[in-house]
Amino acid sequence: MTSGLKHRWSLSHNYLAGITADSWWQLLRDNRFSVDPVYWHRAAFVSVLSLLNSFHRRREERHYHTAIANTPIANAPLFILGHWRSGTTHLHNLMAQDTLQFAYPNTYQVINPYTFLSTEEFNARWFAGLLPKKRPMDNMALSFQTPQEDEFAPCLMTLRSLYLGITFPRREDDYLRYLTFQDASREEIEIWKTGFMWFLKKLTLKYGRALVLKSPPHTARIRLLLEMFPDARFVHIHREPYTVFQSYRHFYDTTMWYAYLQRPDLGSLDDRILHRYSVMYDAFFADRALIPPGQFCEVSFEKLERDPVGQVQAVYEALKLSGFEEFRPPLQRYVDSLIDYEKNKFPGLPADLRRKVATAWRRSFDEWGYPV
Repeated sequence: MTSGLKHRWSLSHNYLAGITADSWWQLLRDNRFSVDPVYWHRAAFVSVLSLLNSFHRRREERHYHTAIANTPIANAPLFILGHWRSGTTHLHNLMAQDTLQFAYPNTYQVINPYTFLSTEEFNARWFAGLLPKKRPMDNMALSFQTPQEDEFAPCLMTLRSLYLGITFPRREDDYLRYLTFQDASREEIEIWKTGFMWFLKKLTLKYGRALVLKSPPHTARIRLLLEMFPDARFVHIHREPYTVFQSYRHFYDTTMWYAYLQRPDLGSLDDRILHRYSVMYDAFFADRALIPPGQFCEVSFEKLERDPVGQVQAVYEALKLSGFEEFRPPLQRYVDSLIDYEKNKFPGLPADLRRKVATAWRRSFDEWGYPV
């Protein structure tokens, strides 16, 4: 039966579109070539794209390798932390309006980390139709130019990412170790750090400004990020946990279907969501104190939603960022453009499931004052 496989025939909105042939072959080998027949067409499409990506990668390496290698990251990035569906994208979009101070990776760049310096100008224009106008899991605008989470870039460059467990769900537990990297080998950690740093150098070469980065997995990697950038700033956004749970469920039922190469087993989905959240925040709470004073602040999604300009100003003050008054007009214009935005609405959770969420995520309820 294939009738229950949503978006089975879709070839768009798949992060593997930017993988190169050597990485694609390695990924298939790691998973014993176990692509389910219902997704063979999708794997074939990725195979063709991987050959094109490899050609453009070689060309870009010839032109830019020395310049990238010699590019220093003079200003440490600002990392936006928070669980999926906690408002990280909203905060990232707000901060990204400060184009005098910050640059950010966009959708095209994170999906094409090896080739964007030489292909973005042409491909982002001619293939814009491959992306839906809005994100599948909500009503937020989507294009090749919109700010995007950086996790996809090192995922494609190093094959060390929990997101590969989306594509190959039968190995989801194995890929989960790349959320915190606590159970990864030192060699794997260094491979990931090298790939991530190379991507950030490319962005710095292109823009020449400090980077504002958003990736939910970074919430569990504070120790690792501080090894790379001791001066990095962090802003963490939290949201009422019941809403996070429901929204993440919806995320699985929308976005994930575009990337599967194996049939998903959704029978244990709730338990997996609860477990992943706990793994993330166990690491976050354990390492949060490592961040030096003045380099960390928190904001609640609920307050950000009510007063986006005021809350962003509070972030600037807490992190001692300059230039907010110059930033205020474009920030306000962006906020005004969201006046017609409609959030997803979810029915209430059954009582037994509410109890499971409250028990599993109790520290988050207590930490941020959300009623159980």
